[in-house]
Amino acid sequence: MRIGYWLPVFGGWLRNNPDERMEATWAYVRRLARASERLGFDLTLIAELNLNDIKGPDAPCLEAWSTAAALAAVTERLELMVAVRPSFHAPALLAKQAANIDRLSGGRLSLNVVSAWWADEARRYGVPFDQHDARYARTAEWLAVVDGMWTAPRFSFSGRYYTVEETILEPKPLRRPRPTIYAGGESPAAKALIAGTCDGYLMHGDPPQRIEEKVADMRARRAALALPPLVFGVAGYVVCRATDAAVSREVARITDVRQNAQTYATYEQWLSNTQLEQRVSLEDYSVSNRGLKAGLLGTPEQVAERVREFARAGVDLLLLQFSPQLEEMERFAEEVLPLIRETAPAQPSHPIRASASARR
Repeated sequence: MRIGYWLPVFGGWLRNNPDERMEATWAYVRRLARASERLGFDLTLIAELNLNDIKGPDAPCLEAWSTAAALAAVTERLELMVAVRPSFHAPALLAKQAANIDRLSGGRLSLNVVSAWWADEARRYGVPFDQHDARYARTAEWLAVVDGMWTAPRFSFSGRYYTVEETILEPKPLRRPRPTIYAGGESPAAKALIAGTCDGYLMHGDPPQRIEEKVADMRARRAALALPPLVFGVAGYVVCRATDAAVSREVARITDVRQNAQTYATYEQWLSNTQLEQRVSLEDYSVSNRGLKAGLLGTPEQVAERVREFARAGVDLLLLQFSPQLEEMERFAEEVLPLIRETAPAQPSHPIRASASARR
């Protein structure tokens, strides 16, 4: 099990709490990323939105790709999983940009491909916004171009959305055969695309039993295509305290939704443009990515056992959220990580790299 976390590029994860003591600034995320390497975290996910969907569109947020390039220069071990939305990036240019950052980082770049859901953001930034299944058709072509640019000496492609002719990308990424490509989605179109073209499947927070069902479904889809296994990741929000009473108080605090009309309107737009497998509640609104549903709540021993349940369900990677981020990551590293790793079976030093290299 690898332990990753979401980089707080939006200044936090709680929609009903305006100040989580983690500013959306380079100074903070630089400090956090360097500290996370010392604490034993393996990976950070750098989300991509140009408007802030957590604290409201007028609030500051960091741009993903320039932040990733800067982090590549100030970290040594941390994998940098950068979100990318095909409608916002021409694939050949993104392939070049990503290959360069991969080399700057010494082969530590991976992608989280996200089919954009926020129609208002697309309108404001002047980029196309496709309806749901059309977004995945665009993403399929986008991935074909990026993969071809990374792996072929010269590459040409002609499709509905993208055309490139005799394109050359040198130098190639360091990671072979390509940087790991993760994606998530719960619609039939998303699952079909991911099973056929990606290396990893990312899931919103859910209990281990439900995650196990999703893992089994995607494994079956992958096997039917005679492709190597996917890497599976799941999001989760951690509340670790010494007593059950303290946990209950913290959960009550972060789910006490004092609705902010601006951010709730954005949340409703996400719901209307996303096909989910289950209904979401107002409690889900308070913490992004359905993080509380993962159930990573309790004493250190209880949280560690929940992590083991996810491992038994087939999860390879946890993508965690904390608030305030640095202080709670320090608590997790001191109180939970030793409990997880003292019982974990031996694994390859770079399990995701090994999976990617065996993909073809």
